[in-house]
Amino acid sequence: MEKFLIVGLGNIGTEYAGTRHNIGFDVADKLVARHGGSFQSGRLADIAEIRFRGKKLVVIKPTTFMNLSGKAVKYWMDKEHIPVERIMVILDDLAIPLSRLRIRGSGSDGGHNGLKSIQEMIGSIQYPRLRFGIGADYPKGGQVDFVLGKWTREELVIIGRKVEKSVDGIEGFVLRGLASSMNEVNNLEFC
Repeated sequence: MEKFLIVGLGNIGTEYAGTRHNIGFDVADKLVARHGGSFQSGRLADIAEIRFRGKKLVVIKPTTFMNLSGKAVKYWMDKEHIPVERIMVILDDLAIPLSRLRIRGSGSDGGHNGLKSIQEMIGSIQYPRLRFGIGADYPKGGQVDFVLGKWTREELVIIGRKVEKSVDGIEGFVLRGLASSMNEVNNLEFC
C-alpha cells in the first residue's frame, strides 16, 4: 500500500491554538476528522493514520515546537519508509496573501523556521509543501505578534473555506499527484 506523510506545522500548547502560525495543525486536524481518524501521542509528534482510496496517510503534528519540526519529519519518514516526494508539509506563509494558497514541489525555506529545520534534517529542499497565505498585515517590528496572533472574526470566514480547500488539495496530491493538486489549488482566490 502506497504511504504518504502529511505534516502539519505548528506549536504545541493551548496558548498557540487558533493562531496564524498553527494553521498547519488546523489543516491536519480537518484532514484527519474528514476521514474519521484521531490523533494519538507518538514519538516527536501527535500522529494519526488514515486510509484514503487504497492509500495510507500518516498525518503528524510535531510536538517539538516549530524550530525543531525536522526531527519529527525525519523520524517518521524513516520509520514509515516514506520517500521525500510523498511528503506534504502544511505551513503558514507571510509572503502569500490571505486570499491565496500555494502548493509547490520544492523551494527555499523563505525564512520559515519549520521549513529550515526540515531542510536541515532531511538534507533537501525537494519536498512538496502547501503554503497557507496569512498575509503580512502588521506594523514594522510586529511580525512575531502577528504570526502568533489569533485570526480576526472577518478572517475566520475565509480561513474556514481555505482549510477545506487545503484538505481537498492534499487529497488531490495523494490521488492524482503534485501537478494536479497545484492546478487545483494555486489559482483559487478566497475573499
